[in-house]
Amino acid sequence: MSKLLNLLIRGATVVNADREFRADVLCAGGKIVEIGENLEAPTNTRELDASGAYLLPGGIDPHTHMQLPFMGTVAVDGFYEGTAAGLAGGTTSIIDFVIPAPQEPLLEAYHKWCGWAQESAGNYSFHVAVTWWDETVHRDMGILVKEHGINSFKHFMAYKNAIMADDEILVNSFRRALELGAMPTVHAENGELVYQLQQELLAKGITGPAGHPLSRPPAVEGEAANRAIAIAQVIGVPIYIVHVSCIDALNAIIRARTAGQRVYGEALAGHLVTDDRGYQDPDFARAAAYVMSPPFREKKHQDALWQGLQSGHLHTTATDHCVFCAGQKAAGKDDFSKIPNGCGGVEERMAVVWDAGVNSGKLTRSEFVRITSANCAQIFNIYPRKGAVAVGSDADLVIWDPHKSKTLSAKTQFSKGDFNVFEGRTVRGFPATVLCNGKVVFEDGQLMAERGAGRYIERAPFTPLAAPLWQAAAEAL
Repeated sequence: MSKLLNLLIRGATVVNADREFRADVLCAGGKIVEIGENLEAPTNTRELDASGAYLLPGGIDPHTHMQLPFMGTVAVDGFYEGTAAGLAGGTTSIIDFVIPAPQEPLLEAYHKWCGWAQESAGNYSFHVAVTWWDETVHRDMGILVKEHGINSFKHFMAYKNAIMADDEILVNSFRRALELGAMPTVHAENGELVYQLQQELLAKGITGPAGHPLSRPPAVEGEAANRAIAIAQVIGVPIYIVHVSCIDALNAIIRARTAGQRVYGEALAGHLVTDDRGYQDPDFARAAAYVMSPPFREKKHQDALWQGLQSGHLHTTATDHCVFCAGQKAAGKDDFSKIPNGCGGVEERMAVVWDAGVNSGKLTRSEFVRITSANCAQIFNIYPRKGAVAVGSDADLVIWDPHKSKTLSAKTQFSKGDFNVFEGRTVRGFPATVLCNGKVVFEDGQLMAERGAGRYIERAPFTPLAAPLWQAAAEAL
């Protein structure tokens, strides 16, 4: 690995989650070491001119699936390709998912994913999924939190007969997470309802991609979100709902937060700007490319998600980056339920959210920083190491050119995928230069990602909250 130079970023408008200010920023040893006006450049320093640009914290994508084995195949973007693509779009860190198969020990799956992630060009961390339950899972959760820097556990309420967590698993895992100071996260879709609707649609001869959104209507997501939130409320643990795609799930979050419950919501860049018309494309390959879960929705749901971000009821933006090519999607040619679920986006998220959010007036620049990095860093306990331009923070930085335009396309993306859900969309606002761990990794359209240069991010547990209300009431009897 090449030696790190000192880097002095001159004349930037620094944008943090709380304020903007003009300053020079000096980076050394992979950290931000000084912020101020007219800083002197030490020896062995490269200067970067950021006048007329914004200096942002590196983006954090809290939801990716690199190299994921799923539905009989493996996502084509491995940890190198996926994190390199992220760097090209200003995302310097990801939180990926360790997903054990049923009966696979959590620690065994964790070490397998760690091996794959050694290829990462950007920084990475993990959520670990709980897909089954016994005392060994209880034990492994403790080891992951105390020895490996994991503070979040994922629960799939969908995918019956595969990795679906039933209510018993949710209750046991949520209780253990509370004990450990970890955050439960959930994929909120009622897996039983999805399965039954899939069978009914197939029996009616609806076998193409158009059947996918029909089998996963908004009510299916809303029910699961309500149920997961209710379980978390009884147990007294905070909860994070991934890829909120519809009004039904958003309303469940709003009701709980209005009542004082600690519930956090995530929106995907794709769900914010892409609607469900792609499933009607007569070309199977193009229609199948949109198959992900939850599916893309009618436009009214996009409007609601933006309102959720504006009001603070949704907190992060992510991508669920999980790329399958046309040949892999063809496994579901005669049965939409067999189409591997997944789309890309780690490379485009920052630009899409800036263009559709900041340029439209929906978001301020500081709000953009909150939902692309700072909130994620705070929710998952790595702030201000990540998510801030501050002395002592990691030198993961983006010099953002608000005037630079780019037309998004599979032909020009760095991802290995052969489709782009944002195909043909022209965005205004794009990274001019990206720093990861104090090193320039993207500049003037050139990607200089280095295989294996990414660092694993350990995340300390949270201080457990006070006992849940039911426990206090029981003790008073």
